[in-house]
Parts: sequence; C-alpha cells; structure tokens
Amino acid sequence: MRPRFLNHIINLFYPKVCPACGNLLLQDEDIVCLSCRYLLPKTYYERNAANPLSQIFWGQVDFNAVTAEFFFSKTGKVQHLLHQLKYQGNKDAGFFLGQQIGESISNAELFQDIDFIVPIPLHPKKEFLRGYNQSFVIAQGIEDKTNIPIIKDALRRRVFTSTQTKKSREERMENVKDIFEVVEMERLEGKHLLIVDDVLTTGATIMAAGKSLSPIQDVKISVATAACTSA
Repeated sequence: MRPRFLNHIINLFYPKVCPACGNLLLQDEDIVCLSCRYLLPKTYYERNAANPLSQIFWGQVDFNAVTAEFFFSKTGKVQHLLHQLKYQGNKDAGFFLGQQIGESISNAELFQDIDFIVPIPLHPKKEFLRGYNQSFVIAQGIEDKTNIPIIKDALRRRVFTSTQTKKSREERMENVKDIFEVVEMERLEGKHLLIVDDVLTTGATIMAAGKSLSPIQDVKISVATAACTSA
C-alpha cells in the first residue's frame, strides 16, 4: 500500500474526477462521486419478471429474467459513464457499473443460483483496437460483488460487424444474425448463465447471443446490462 503522502502527491498532479459528472472526487469518494451515485436512474427491473425489457424477447428467446441497472439517456450521467468506459479507456467506470449490477441481483429472487457470467464478446479485431472488452470489465464488477465466476470464452464472435448506433431495429437484427458460436457446449449443460452487456437498446445483440446459447441441454439463461434505453 502506498503511503498517504504519496497518494496526495499523485492526486496533486493527476487529480481523480468523477466519470459521470467530471467533478473532482473527494478524499473518501471512490470512482463515482456520492452525488452522482444518488442521482443515477435505477430501473429496479431485477425485481419484476415481466418488466419492459423482458417483454422485448417474449416469443423470441426463453430468458429466465432480464434486467438493466440504469436508464440511459443522451447527455445523462449513465451515458457519460459508458462513454468513459468504451472510448476513454476508463475501465474503473465499467467496474463500478458491474458492481452496481452485482449488488442489485444479489438480492433479487429472479437472479439466484447463477453458475456463470457470460460477457458478450467483441470480435478479436475490435477488442485489439479497443484494448479490452467493455462487457468483460462490467462482468468483473459483477463477479466482485457476487463471487459468480466469469467464462470469457463461452461465446465466440465469428463475424466483424459494423456499428449498430445508427441502424434501425430490423437492420440491427440482420447485422448480428448468426454472429455468435458457443465454445464447448458440454461445460454449460444444466447451468444458469448470466449474459452481460453494456447497453440494451433494441435487444438484437442479446437476442443473437441467447439464440446461440439456447440449444444447450437444460440451460437456463438470464440477462443483465448496465443500462437500457427502453422505459
């Protein structure tokens, strides 16, 4: 552990700021300031099996439960956290988001008895360019709070897809169709898996992952994302 005076010197030249609001963190604040923690818009969807996110997948994929920790809005605090994670190399922001998910699902009946966390994979080329997979970072935060192990390579992304940002729902569905393959199905048989991603918008990527995992014998699948755009 570094001496306190050394931490003061480091903070003098490299001050820690809240990735949600950009304000300097106080001495006892960690990653996200207390004000932003209080104001982040939680969904509480982990408590409701028939929440609006779950309904996106009805008739498509038989998920046990679907939740997102926060509501996402453009220019909002959650958007700032995700931007820091995906484009500014701030993995602490992603770890924080994962911790928040972990705390929520730990006390939720729908998310008990999960065996493995399965982060949505990036294509190897995209992960190389970014330097890490943001979904894996979020999964690490969940693991920190729940002690549920991560299987990073349960799913493999076979196709390098273009960005989903400006695509319609139909275009997103087509863009991610058949892009995932399961690695070693046998080790996942009879397990309760938690798919983890950063943001759920149309649900196209989650649906593609779910359809790839569903053929596994006696598998049970739940979903948790850091944020969602649906109310």
